[in-house]
Amino acid sequence: QVQLVESGGGLVQPGGSLRLSCAYSGSIFSINAMAWYRQAPGKQRELVAAITRGGSANYVDSVKGRFTISRDNAKNTVYLVMNSLKPEDTAVYYCNAAPRSDYWGQGTQVTVSS
Repeated sequence: QVQLVESGGGLVQPGGSLRLSCAYSGSIFSINAMAWYRQAPGKQRELVAAITRGGSANYVDSVKGRFTISRDNAKNTVYLVMNSLKPEDTAVYYCNAAPRSDYWGQGTQVTVSS
């Protein structure tokens, strides 16, 4: 069964932190690189960070130095630690394979506002 379940979002003030989690099932995710994507209102979904099964990570320039992606292959879970959050980080955050598959979870809302 293919499934993605994101959690950990919320409302945070600028400069705050959040830790997102994504529990995944299905070989399509277990054997591939995983990534976090986000979609802000009125904008296209964009890739934020990706990590290979071996742990090599890449980030979009706008989050470098602030976000950290990691994964626990034994637990089939990928994480995103977000520090120094900015209002422009406000979006629904999703996890998926990288390159993305056709499967999406419900996402988790992150709102950065004072």
